[in-house]
Amino acid sequence: MGGDDDGAPVGRGGSVVTAEQVWDALAEIPDPEIPVISLVDLGVIRSVDVSREQVRVEFTPTFLGCPALEVMRDAMAARISALGADPQIDVISDDSWSTDRITPEGREKLRASGFAPPLPRCAWERFSGRPDEPRALLGGGASAASAPREVGGPTLVQLQSNAFRCPYCGSQDTTLENIFGPTPCRSVRYCRNCRQPFEQFKTI
Repeated sequence: MGGDDDGAPVGRGGSVVTAEQVWDALAEIPDPEIPVISLVDLGVIRSVDVSREQVRVEFTPTFLGCPALEVMRDAMAARISALGADPQIDVISDDSWSTDRITPEGREKLRASGFAPPLPRCAWERFSGRPDEPRALLGGGASAASAPREVGGPTLVQLQSNAFRCPYCGSQDTTLENIFGPTPCRSVRYCRNCRQPFEQFKTI
């Protein structure tokens, strides 16, 4: 995941900055919109390369035009600088982010905080029969290159009450309240069993 430590930058106190240190530092940065999960758990960090001159980090935002992009980039640069290394933060836009990149630990953190984690893409395709469907639900947040050819009808998995599990009681007896939640990647659902509303991450 990172470059060799031989020839790596030297941090404060003369110690060598390692890729493991950088990953640990990045794992302490909360997502600006959902602070219960870190950028590492969110899966937006693609790679860490430790070279003689600097530490290079590649990351892919959850969607192009993400308003928190600069906040995330500045936070990563600050953490690497605090290690005593020179940061280079590169935004990778030729490979779109997917909710499948959220780590298992990240999914558990979301669930424990009252967010329903997104379905894996394989589950989405099983329910909807359409591998390109998820990005339709991002509305204007998706890039033109990733937009689906057409929007499906009422068979959308987002509308199916048994496709999602309530993060509070575990019931699958849920209903869609609003397909557009606080951010483009979330919708609002309601659990008929425990009568609690909750935010559901859309599968992307």
